[in-house]
Amino acid sequence: MNQPHNTMKFSLIICTYMRSQSVLQLLQSVQEQTLYPDEILIIDGSTNTETELVLTENTFPNLNYFAVPPEYRGLTKQRNYGLERVGNAMEVVCFLDDDTILDKEYFEQLLKTYEIHPKALGVGGYIANESKCEFVGYDYHPNRDEFFFDGWRRKDGSRFILRKKLGLDSDCQPGFSPSFSHGRSVGFLPPSGKIYEVEQLMGGVSSFKKEIFNDLKFSTYFEGYGLYEDLDFTLRVSKRGKLYINTAAQLNHYHHPSGRPNQYLYGKMVVRNGWYVWRVKNPRPSLNAALKWNLITIVLTMIRFSNTFTTSKKKEAFTEALGRTIGWWSLWVNKPKIRNGI
Repeated sequence: MNQPHNTMKFSLIICTYMRSQSVLQLLQSVQEQTLYPDEILIIDGSTNTETELVLTENTFPNLNYFAVPPEYRGLTKQRNYGLERVGNAMEVVCFLDDDTILDKEYFEQLLKTYEIHPKALGVGGYIANESKCEFVGYDYHPNRDEFFFDGWRRKDGSRFILRKKLGLDSDCQPGFSPSFSHGRSVGFLPPSGKIYEVEQLMGGVSSFKKEIFNDLKFSTYFEGYGLYEDLDFTLRVSKRGKLYINTAAQLNHYHHPSGRPNQYLYGKMVVRNGWYVWRVKNPRPSLNAALKWNLITIVLTMIRFSNTFTTSKKKEAFTEALGRTIGWWSLWVNKPKIRNGI
């Protein structure tokens, strides 16, 4: 491995569950990196020994494997379990989803960002195979069904087109959350090779200064699959300092189907966890912001109900929409309690 100059020691934590071959493919791409981690921690919540067996048959430098006890299974719990085992000499902690594959300069570009922005508390990578952007120049005038940012355009989905018509589109650039939440994620940033300031990172392609974990942890409110746990955590970090996305630190994400909740539970989590992270940033929203949050939630639910008739996956669309509906009504009876820090 050709190691470029880097003064920061960094750890890689990979939390996994029943995806032995995905972990192997990810580690093979890590092995090809121009900058290799000083330690790799595999935090395995699997109920079988397949991942452990694969890592016994295929060895990688600096790797430590941990099979977690049942009470530590679940994404946020496994991340916190891994953080407790990071070496004292590490300065940056990186997290990767187990179903990602890295470009060769991923870590080199990621760590370079901390040199360019020394006060950065966190830096995220860029998911290249999910980018739908096309460079059209800075003088381009987008159509109503397009999203345009920094010289790049992409087609907007039906939900954003409808939100524009209703005056409910986000009023922030990608990676920032408006007062009524429901913003555009960092996935709307273009593959420009630039570094963008944000206030949220995707947990499966993220990194943080180790020092922030002295008193911040991933919230155990987000059990199991942990939808929006990364948004919760990075919104809390961004209140303390700067976060960035380096679009030159690229990887591919393949969304392995195992370990995901059914569509009903997913729909319910979208609404309840969405409410939770909205209130993490805006504990006392204005009446206008609250009205917009609820209107957008209802509009998105109606769109999912309509997908029952317009897509081939009718059952999935209906059960997700049902979950969103139950999730919204449940907020009037039992709102989640915000946990700051754990």
